[in-house]
Amino acid sequence: MSGEKLSARQKMIGMMYLVLTALLALQVSSSVLDKFILINKSLEKSIQKQEAENNIRLSHIRTAVEETGNRLKDVELLEKALAIKQEGNKVISYINSLKDELIELTGGKDPRTGRPKGVKDDSGVAQLMCNRKKADELKKLLNGYMQYLTKTMGKEYKDIALDAKDSELFKNDPNQRNKCFATLNFDKTPLGAVLATLSQFGTDVVYAESDALEILAGKLGADDVKFDKIFPLVKPQSNIVAAGSNYHAELLLAASSSVFEPEMSIDNKKIPVDSGIGKISFLATPGKYDENGLAKKTFKAAIKLKVPGGDSTFIKEIEYFVAKPVIQVQSAAVSALYLNAGNELNIHVPALGINYNPKFTAEGATVIPGQGKGLVTLIPNAPEVKVSVYNNGSFLDIITFKVRTIPRPEIQLTAGGKLINERQGVPAPGPRKLEIRAIPDESFKSFLPKDARYRVAEWEVTLARGSRPIQIKKVTAQEISLTDFASLAQAGDRIVVEIKKVERLNYKDEIETVNVGTVVHNIPIN
Repeated sequence: MSGEKLSARQKMIGMMYLVLTALLALQVSSSVLDKFILINKSLEKSIQKQEAENNIRLSHIRTAVEETGNRLKDVELLEKALAIKQEGNKVISYINSLKDELIELTGGKDPRTGRPKGVKDDSGVAQLMCNRKKADELKKLLNGYMQYLTKTMGKEYKDIALDAKDSELFKNDPNQRNKCFATLNFDKTPLGAVLATLSQFGTDVVYAESDALEILAGKLGADDVKFDKIFPLVKPQSNIVAAGSNYHAELLLAASSSVFEPEMSIDNKKIPVDSGIGKISFLATPGKYDENGLAKKTFKAAIKLKVPGGDSTFIKEIEYFVAKPVIQVQSAAVSALYLNAGNELNIHVPALGINYNPKFTAEGATVIPGQGKGLVTLIPNAPEVKVSVYNNGSFLDIITFKVRTIPRPEIQLTAGGKLINERQGVPAPGPRKLEIRAIPDESFKSFLPKDARYRVAEWEVTLARGSRPIQIKKVTAQEISLTDFASLAQAGDRIVVEIKKVERLNYKDEIETVNVGTVVHNIPIN
């Protein structure tokens, strides 16, 4: 047998063969041998039926090869199948010729019943099979066919014509284990039993042939990919559509195979594949943008199928465009930054959405990262600041800011809560109390309130008459009492206020001296 799992029918045939062998040493009646003639007829019908099925399978292989264009590998399979069938036919023909020769040698057939006359004859069997070495020829032919199948198919087909020592049935039987193939099967064996034995060898041949043809048929079109998963695929121009505009897309019929799991890559880097669909994800890098803010890019997509007939790789260059990111800067004023101040900015790229993970560097300024995404504080130290924006390590763009100096604060003098009009002056003997404040530029204050906190740290107040000072007071507070000035003041005198030092509390809550130059106020006493 070929070594494959046996069907119920083959097991039955094996059992009959075992019974036959057990009866060889017994004297059996003609009626028993007639039963073996019936068994032989049944086996011959099985051989004919299997040969017909094998011919049909061979015809299907030939048709399939022709319909697919006689591809080289398929043609090679057909040639193997034809050779296997041809060699099998030789063996079956030889077995049939042995049967005919044995029947003629033992008296021929009864013209009335068509059955062999010498069913009990064992001498004619022994003469032909043992003395004339036909059994040895049969053994060589049977085992040669199995060895031919093994070599051709790359699969083991075990010998079927065995000596007793190589047979599982007889190797442990002391009465049989020393017998050769010829003696075991044909010595002192009546014709009726021998015919059934030869037919049994025939069934082994045609079933082994069937197995080989089935394997070859299964290999046809091995290079073809059978797509068994079919689904619609929408390829939109964009997944984002503005209200009032048209949605454009292509609808495709896509397919994948559950048998062959492809390998996929982009630019020679493998990507994950799930149910035949590759997952592409990579960081889009900037490029040379055109007047529309688009940079043309490409990547090489490759799909590799590992199939029994050899690997097939499909490659295509995919074109896409990278849009220049629109960087939004949110602050009270972004046209310019203030020198040596904590300019708080909120820099965002809306197109990146949740994938926005920025980092900032700058020329002409110190960068202090904020507490949230896009929040940053710039402290300029040059007339121009260039901020480089990165996302996940990929450069996006550069934002350029002009830098302006912090505007000087306005010094205001008040008396009794009212601003003093220096051109009109004050009535004699002058104010009893004087207050002073450093008022920041309104635009600067609205933009950087933390940097717009001023105070007059040192100032000097003089009661003057003509060119001669009457009394001088140095002040470090924000207000001063002038009661003693009032007791000395006369109409025509004046109060002179000179600013000595102005300080600013910056965004770090550090005090800085502000250079306001020479600031003098003259208040006439009328």
